[in-house]
Amino acid sequence: MSEVQAQPYPVEKISVIAKGADVLVREYVLGPGEFIPWHHHTEVTDHYYGLEGIVLIETRAPGGRRELNAGESAAVTPLTAHHVSHSSGKPCRFLLIQGVGKYDFVKEE
Repeated sequence: MSEVQAQPYPVEKISVIAKGADVLVREYVLGPGEFIPWHHHTEVTDHYYGLEGIVLIETRAPGGRRELNAGESAAVTPLTAHHVSHSSGKPCRFLLIQGVGKYDFVKEE
């Protein structure tokens, strides 16, 4: 995996849990009004695990919407455009495991 790029979006907190040649594990906290903008990854699958609050994952082609509560999980495959947010006024916290492959962040409109 190449060096993790600087985040092109502001969020309350990102903690790197583990980083290997082709896997990246981070814990995210999204504060009120924060989100991860529409993007996709060329090689890696995003595996989301809800830890606190409700995490909202939206996808395009195929279109979909998934709300994760604590203890629930979802995966977004390579080349699938997706957006991550939350709908409550409280922060949400989730674990994101990305792999296996080279990490990239390709912004979508």
